[in-house]
Amino acid sequence: MNGFVLEVGALIIVMFCTCQAASKLHPLVLVPGNGGNQIQARLTSDYKPSSLICKRWYPTSKDKNGWFRLWFEPSVLFAPFTKCFAERMMLYYHPDLDDFYNAPGVETRAPNFGSTQSLLYLDPNLKHVTTYMAPLVESLEGIGYVAGDSLFGAPYDFRYGLAAEGHPSHVGSKFLQDLKALVEKASTCNGGKPVILLSHSLGGLFVLQLLNRNPLSWRKKFIQHFVALSAPWGGTVEQMLTFASGNTLGVPLVDPLIVRQEQRSSESNLWLLPSSKIFGCQNPLVITPNATYSAADIPKFLYDIGFPQGVHPFETRILPLMEELIAPEVPVTCIIGSGVRTTEALFYKTSSFDERPDVVYGAGDGTVNMVSLLALESLWADKKNQSLNVISIDDVSHKSILKDHIALERIIGQISEINSQIRSKVM
Repeated sequence: MNGFVLEVGALIIVMFCTCQAASKLHPLVLVPGNGGNQIQARLTSDYKPSSLICKRWYPTSKDKNGWFRLWFEPSVLFAPFTKCFAERMMLYYHPDLDDFYNAPGVETRAPNFGSTQSLLYLDPNLKHVTTYMAPLVESLEGIGYVAGDSLFGAPYDFRYGLAAEGHPSHVGSKFLQDLKALVEKASTCNGGKPVILLSHSLGGLFVLQLLNRNPLSWRKKFIQHFVALSAPWGGTVEQMLTFASGNTLGVPLVDPLIVRQEQRSSESNLWLLPSSKIFGCQNPLVITPNATYSAADIPKFLYDIGFPQGVHPFETRILPLMEELIAPEVPVTCIIGSGVRTTEALFYKTSSFDERPDVVYGAGDGTVNMVSLLALESLWADKKNQSLNVISIDDVSHKSILKDHIALERIIGQISEINSQIRSKVM
């Protein structure tokens, strides 16, 4: 069966972490966002390339078992290879199995589960331009965290999402199982101290699901605090641009129309579309000469842009999931960027979504709208058993929150405060 390949060795780092000297700090697990860790792929005999270039193109950096880095790979910048990349990254929804799968002949894995290694840089050969969590990890190490002992990473195949209750999600559910085991082992290796979960972007949605899919007794035992950076609780308007016209995500030279179909196929991208619970049912988000679409019109929007195959999984698997922003009854801190112009509405001058729209900008972090970043404040306002703290940092974007020195100071300050509170309680 095609799909995500379980890397048995992925948990080795965690399962055999050194437990000889427990850290004074509470263990911390990093959960990256969409595109925030490396993904490896391997092609089998079932792989049927669409062109001769894709058939012959095979990165020379593959290992002895045929694995190579699929994300991020610099060759994606060149149009012929962009097509090869896109077809290898494609997911397919199987209506009979009610789940998402890789393209035939493509196996994928997120390497080094339990370690921060594949979160530091998306391409270790291009550290300067593909830096992701390296500055954050360095800052955490500066206050005493040690990779493999008290600091862990949870990379995953971010193309896959989760599904509402009653629907299978073989890759996303497996990730939650592995993340749960990682949390438990991190706690065990640190004298039973509960864990701090620190997520970025999409990772926050996964962490909230992890918390709410486990009993309160487990949460109270193993989770000390959940710190969410730039979490898109209610999705983003920019995601509608991704589905309609493709999105280069800032990568130069790439034609957005070449990667559009691959981006549409991503289960997690469906999860990041705007939620009517947060954006409302009347707010116009996409306007064309023929129609106007609000967050309540996503199924019609998907159909009209030429992606009807996304309607059923969105309505049955994703839409109910968007409603599940349940307070987990463990302390939560949201740290967000603000003051960066963010896509608020899209205006198409013609009925063709192949053209780039005019953009109206509003408040947010450059990727996530402010109403989505602040969603939990209103949703959990009356939750007596839920501690929620929201910290906003001016002029910090969705991505720069992981490297901006002021943002890092605030993040590290919060982590230090959490640890100080714990120590004072113990003393």
